[in-house]
Amino acid sequence: MLLFGHRFIQSESFYHISNIDAITNTPPSSTIYFKFSEENIDIINHANLNHIPMALSVKTIQELIYASSLNASYMIIDKEMAKTAHDIAQNYLFDAKVLVKISEDEDIEEMAILGVDGVIYSSAIIKVV
Repeated sequence: MLLFGHRFIQSESFYHISNIDAITNTPPSSTIYFKFSEENIDIINHANLNHIPMALSVKTIQELIYASSLNASYMIIDKEMAKTAHDIAQNYLFDAKVLVKISEDEDIEEMAILGVDGVIYSSAIIKVV
C-alpha cells in the first residue's frame, strides 16, 4: 500500500496547479495535481504531450474511467468511493493507482482491507501559484 503525506514515511509530493502556466513553478519531474473537469482538458493534454505525471481528483465513476483513459498516474478519490473504484480499477486493469484521501491514521486499515492502492493525506499536496 502506498502512503503519501504520512508523518512517518517519506513520499513524493503532488503539486496542485490551476493552469498550464503554474506547471513552470513546480520542481522537475514532479507530479501535478488538479481536479478532473472538462475545463481542465487543456492541462491534461499539455501534461500528456510533455510526459508530465498527473494525479487527478475524481468524484464519479465516469470521471475515474476518463482519468484512466487520459493517462493519469494517480486517481484521487473520497473514502465513500473506495470499494467501487478499486473494483473497477482491478477489473479493467488500470495502470493508474487509486489513492483515497484520508485525514486519520485509523483509515489506513480500512483502506488496506478494501485493497486500494494507497492513501493520501492533504500534507502531500502542495499548492502552486
